[in-house]
Amino acid sequence: SKRMLDSGELARRVEEDAVTGVTSNPTIFAKAIGGSDDYADQLEDLKSSGMPTEEIAKNLMAGDITRACDVLGPVYTATGGRDGFVSVEVSPTLAHDTDATIAEARDWVKQIDRDNLLVKVPATPEGIPAIRALIGEGISVNVTLIFSVQQYQAVAEAYIAGLEKRATAGFAINTLASVASFFVSRID
Repeated sequence: SKRMLDSGELARRVEEDAVTGVTSNPTIFAKAIGGSDDYADQLEDLKSSGMPTEEIAKNLMAGDITRACDVLGPVYTATGGRDGFVSVEVSPTLAHDTDATIAEARDWVKQIDRDNLLVKVPATPEGIPAIRALIGEGISVNVTLIFSVQQYQAVAEAYIAGLEKRATAGFAINTLASVASFFVSRID
């Protein structure tokens, strides 16, 4: 949240509590925006500019995520790009639209422009080809909504196919550091 960033709380947690990465999602931001006055001035400025509501939310999220990436940047550098990541989620409404997922992931990468950004992509049937395409473009992903070994296998295969596509095109693959988030806590 803006409050964690403004107060130095995130930086303190990185320094003192060994926090080496953070994630975000629309629900987290909705609570942060709606549960405080921290965003009031920014909201008013963006609303008065005529920006659509969805774009206002994305703008606020991008600002906080960029700042969080900057706080975790030294961790990213110190670990040679193996840690220090901040994740941002493509809209859950795009979970069944491959092309829209790819487009929004590209937009997040363009808007935030930090090497330690991971874009969350769901492991839906439509998300799997998006994962392959994004990895092939050099966009690191944090794959979410994995609830079975079969889904994990499809994610791993998409990741490898994306790396192969990128390597075959002559691009480096050692800068990609993606995650497959298997929700162990949701499996009983």
